[in-house]
Amino acid sequence: MIDELAETIAANDVIYLADTSTLSAEATSDLRRTCFKRDVKMTVVKNTLLKKAFEKVEGKDFSELYGVLAGPTSLMTSSTGNAPAKLIKEFRKDHDRPILKAAYVEEMCFVGDDQLQTLSDIKSREELIGDVIMLLQSPVKNVLGALQSGGHTVSGLVKALSERE
Repeated sequence: MIDELAETIAANDVIYLADTSTLSAEATSDLRRTCFKRDVKMTVVKNTLLKKAFEKVEGKDFSELYGVLAGPTSLMTSSTGNAPAKLIKEFRKDHDRPILKAAYVEEMCFVGDDQLQTLSDIKSREELIGDVIMLLQSPVKNVLGALQSGGHTVSGLVKALSERE
């Protein structure tokens, strides 16, 4: 079990720890279905096994997360940094859980449920790439637009000057 958990943790840069303890069976089933639809993998884990798995993973420091390993813990992993946070926020509109214990996103640790808004506001890699492309295209579009509109003005000016003489 520890080896499997360590492999899962090592393979993911987005790890959320949540408390889903008081959810009914129906609500838990709904949460699992929602996770599946949004490409978020959720597993209920034992804290001692999870801590040993964290310690086994090389190259990542999870020591900030050890303090939240008490009580029931659900491990949520995703390829998108803000997907689990958005899922938790949306699910909590109808339920009192899950409560975010902590998150590890791209080598940064976020501890506490008060970090949920911050995590849901983080842009995904794809969103950041789209923003950069838009920023790079904007000056080029402005220059091209100015050249095109200026070209008509310059040619009209040259034509008018040539007709004068």
